[in-house]
Amino acid sequence: MVHLPKKNELGFFEIRLESIGGLGANLAGKMLAEAGVEGAGLNGVSFSSYGSEKKGSPVKAHIRFCDLTTSIRDTSPVERPHVVSIFHEALAKTVNVTSGIYEDSIVLINSQKSPEQLKNDMKMLGGTVAVIDATGIALTEKNRVNMAMLGAMFRFCPFLDPETMKEVIRKSLEKKYPQSVASALNTFERGYQEVVIQQFALQEGQSMPEFVRSDLPVLGYGTQPIGGVITNPGNSFLKNLSISRSGMMPSFAVDECIHCAQCDTVCPDFCFVWEEKPDKKGRPQMFLQGIDFQYCKGCLKCIEACPTTALSGIIEVDGAADEQGVKHHFDLVTE
Repeated sequence: MVHLPKKNELGFFEIRLESIGGLGANLAGKMLAEAGVEGAGLNGVSFSSYGSEKKGSPVKAHIRFCDLTTSIRDTSPVERPHVVSIFHEALAKTVNVTSGIYEDSIVLINSQKSPEQLKNDMKMLGGTVAVIDATGIALTEKNRVNMAMLGAMFRFCPFLDPETMKEVIRKSLEKKYPQSVASALNTFERGYQEVVIQQFALQEGQSMPEFVRSDLPVLGYGTQPIGGVITNPGNSFLKNLSISRSGMMPSFAVDECIHCAQCDTVCPDFCFVWEEKPDKKGRPQMFLQGIDFQYCKGCLKCIEACPTTALSGIIEVDGAADEQGVKHHFDLVTE
C-alpha cells in the first residue's frame, strides 16, 4: 500500500503548479493526477485556474492526493501546498508563487540559477529548493517544459512511479502526436535525472510567516472607486509583459538593420524604439534603436517578418533583456 509522505488536516497531499499559458501546466496536472490514481492507487483530482485563456497569461494547476479511505470533497484552490512547481521563474516578479508554503514544503523552479540564489530571490526563510533547467532541456529535446518539470517532481514524490508516468505520457500523446512521444519521454527522463535539490533549515529564532490569503479583494463596498473609473487599463502601455516570455527572445543587430519597419508592423505590443535622425542626404528618417523588453512577450513574429538577419531568436538568460534592451522615451503632454 502506498503511503503519502505528508498530509494536511483534511488528509490531502497537495501540489500547486505556477505557470503561464503555453507551457503545458494544465496537461501536466492532469497527467500527474492520473499517474497517482492509476499507478499508486490513490484518490486524486486535478483542476486549473486562469484568467484570459491565452499564451503568456498566468495559470495555476491544483492537484490533491489522498488515501482511498478519504473522499475528496474539496475543489477549492490549493493554498497550502506541500509541493510548488514554478514553470516560469519570472512569474515571481508579479505573482506570490511561494504563497502558503510550509517549513518543509518543496519548491521546484525552472531556472539556471543555484538553489541558494533562488531561495534568496524568492525570499524563502527555509524549506527545500529544487532546480531544473526545464527550458534548456525542452529546447534541446524539441519538446515542452511541462515534461521536464514532471520528471523533476517525480524525483521527490516517492509515492509516484516514474514508469507509470511514462505510460501515461505514451497514452496521452501517441494518438494525436505520435512523433512527440520519444522526445517527451527523453525530456521527462532528463528532468528526473538532472534536478538539483537542496534543503535549507530555518535559522535560530526564525519562523515561517503566518499564512494570509493573497487573493482577498482589495476593493470592497467602502473602498470602491467612483463608477466609470478604469483603475487597470486593458492595454499593455506601461505594463511589464516580460513574464510572458517562455524561453526565447529576439536579438537585434543594428548593423544589419535596413529600418524598413516590417518588425514594428507585426509587433502586437509596441516593443520597438525609434528615433528620428538625418539620413546620408540630410533628410529626416526614422531609425530603429532597439527593443524595449518590458513589453516583449517573446512571440517572435518580428523575426519572421524581418527581411534581413537583423533580428534572430536566442535563449533568454538572466539579465539578457536588461543588457540588450532600450527604453521608450514618452513625452507626456498636459494642458
